[in-house]
Amino acid sequence: MSDISSTAKTRSSAGRGGFDIARLLLEGRAFFALIAIIVIFSILSPYYFSVSNFLTMSSHVAIFGFLAIGMLLVILNGGIDLSVGSTLGLCGVVAGWLMQGVTIEAAGVILYPPVWAVVVLTLILGAAVGAVNGVLIAFFKVPAFVATLGVMYVARGIALLMTNGLTFNNLAGKADFGNTGFDWIGFNRIGGVPIGVIILAVLAVAVGLMLARTAFGRWLYASGGNERAAELSGVPVKRVQIAVYMISGACAAIAGLVLSSQLTSAGPTAGTTYELTAIAAVVIGGAALTGGRGTIRGTMLGAFVIGFLSDGLVIIGVSAYWQTVFTGAVIVLAVLLNSIQYKAKPRK
Repeated sequence: MSDISSTAKTRSSAGRGGFDIARLLLEGRAFFALIAIIVIFSILSPYYFSVSNFLTMSSHVAIFGFLAIGMLLVILNGGIDLSVGSTLGLCGVVAGWLMQGVTIEAAGVILYPPVWAVVVLTLILGAAVGAVNGVLIAFFKVPAFVATLGVMYVARGIALLMTNGLTFNNLAGKADFGNTGFDWIGFNRIGGVPIGVIILAVLAVAVGLMLARTAFGRWLYASGGNERAAELSGVPVKRVQIAVYMISGACAAIAGLVLSSQLTSAGPTAGTTYELTAIAAVVIGGAALTGGRGTIRGTMLGAFVIGFLSDGLVIIGVSAYWQTVFTGAVIVLAVLLNSIQYKAKPRK
């Protein structure tokens, strides 16, 4: 009898151990996927596994990472932001327009604002676009999908009107006018690490601390998990909604500044479909599209998975069409695994 009992306990422990391993693999899928991508492409190409290549790929990932951070906050709130790609394009165009000089016809002068002023004004613009989304959703009860889709088209249209479909080139500025240094954001490095990557790391840490250590972070998770219950508990749901869309817009503005600086040009079509990549990064990182669940760590891993996969496919010479197929397959698999994870562990 004791032997039977001992065997049953052993099997039960093994079962629990197997479940724990499966859960570990499921919850850490973005990390394991990133490791697998690095190993596979390092085998397929001798140029992939090097510090210089990782830094270069990381500078590409930074653009998606900025958008993904803002998208994570929106998704945690139970919403979606389809306008981030267009906001990136609009903010880049406005930054380029300011760097080219602002003509004041009435006074007959051309103003060349310093780079710090360009950065501040662009961030304000991004936050303002996000505020429009937030107000439409929080106060006018427009569904997030519809509101941000409309703003997406409006922002892209304004960018096209400002440039007449053309691109602002040569944004290096002129020393005589005191507006040089814009390329510093995209090209310079500190300790060998690109400035864009450093900005992404600082922003990710700041947002992670905000989510974990502040009342706003608790409000965000609560309102995303159950908006009605959060409102009855005293959470300022509308203010939280507006704030997360403003932060998302500001993150898109940072991405627009970094991308324009890297390219030393600003075009009205920049950031097209980037909103989908940002959503994919958040989903791959394990966030629930229904809201209330997700982490900044997972989102950053998701962004690196997409970036390192895309760059790896380019390095080994895979067709751009197949790159789209592979990326789409990864997104579908991520959504499927999310469904399995949250079905196995229902919200309490």
